[in-house]
Amino acid sequence: MQTFNYTARDTNTGSKVKNQVQAVSERAAAQLLIEKGLSPIEIKPERESGLFGLGSKKIKTKDRIIFARQLSTLINAGLPLVQSLRSTLDQTTNAPMRVLISEIIADIESGIPFSDALAKHPKVFSTIFVSLVAAGEASGTLDTSLERLALQQEKDAEILSKVRGAMVYPMIVVLVMFGVVSFMIVAVLPQVAQLYEGQDGVNLPFITQALLNLSNFARGPGGIVLVAGFIAAVVFLRQYIRTTRGKTQFDKAKMRVPPFGQLFMKLYMARFARTASTLVASGVPLLQVLEIVSESIGNTIVGGSIKQAIAKVKGGKSLADAIEGDPSFLSLVPNMLRVGEQSGSIEQMLGRTADYYEKEVDNQIKTVSTIIEPVLMVILGIVSITIVGAILLPIYSLVGQNVLR
Repeated sequence: MQTFNYTARDTNTGSKVKNQVQAVSERAAAQLLIEKGLSPIEIKPERESGLFGLGSKKIKTKDRIIFARQLSTLINAGLPLVQSLRSTLDQTTNAPMRVLISEIIADIESGIPFSDALAKHPKVFSTIFVSLVAAGEASGTLDTSLERLALQQEKDAEILSKVRGAMVYPMIVVLVMFGVVSFMIVAVLPQVAQLYEGQDGVNLPFITQALLNLSNFARGPGGIVLVAGFIAAVVFLRQYIRTTRGKTQFDKAKMRVPPFGQLFMKLYMARFARTASTLVASGVPLLQVLEIVSESIGNTIVGGSIKQAIAKVKGGKSLADAIEGDPSFLSLVPNMLRVGEQSGSIEQMLGRTADYYEKEVDNQIKTVSTIIEPVLMVILGIVSITIVGAILLPIYSLVGQNVLR
């Protein structure tokens, strides 16, 4: 199904109507309008708005959470699945999500299981989402599985938001500092140099001369080369990170580079424990749980360690023993798993582990902020003193020579 923007005339009142309609083609959209008593004037498929698609509506995590929670509530109230989906569709305002739900309803009415209908949209519904729905269908607890899905996604989105928030502040400070420094070097320092024109026997201070040389270079052909080189380096780095080798090295760096290494490690432990707890609670077999988590953990190094653990579990080891001593796992995880395996409460132990590491992520974010803020302030101070000195030193020197004369 596709969304179409249409302009039509109401055959009863003669007034023009502008709205949207979902249909498989323009002809089908026109037929739907005619059935509603509208005479089509113009029908156009909805396209992404904004430059390069920026600003267009997309299906976000929040949309999936609302979808899962609404559907869970309606099914729990006793409504059949298709009727629940239609009710969810009526309450959805996001156009792409409405189209998606319409396609899912059409698939289910044609005889396809709900989980298979979701699996046809892998960019929207992850393996975790599909697996939990399949487990809920098999056990007759679809409403519970959807509720767990909503909670799991909310927790994951909340923790990711906090991590991104911790990264935003230093990036903004660095960008502002770079912009101010560039402006001062390119626009202000050349004005200072003009003060010395025609002054015989006057030498610029070393720092001023060095920055002026940089300014002349930046304002000339060298500046174009520098900017082009920077853009090329960014593009190359982005492409390289998308390769298998590049992503592996980048993921390894995230876990080792201070002060972010511990933050990312705790983030992955929280995600591992929360996802595994949700899947185990829904009745998904342990090996399948590990397969799903290895693909959704978001780090190739940790994912590789989980796949190694799968082979060990298949060989007869417990999960706690399989990950014991692995550098990709913090020591608390196998210890908690061992207690859960011995007591038969692995789901609860994983949930407690997730709670613990989610709190640890909060604490680590505060620690990182505490470290980064003074470091950035010191760097900013040094840069500011350097530029101010480069500007003021020659002025003081020039004033002093005029006084002596």
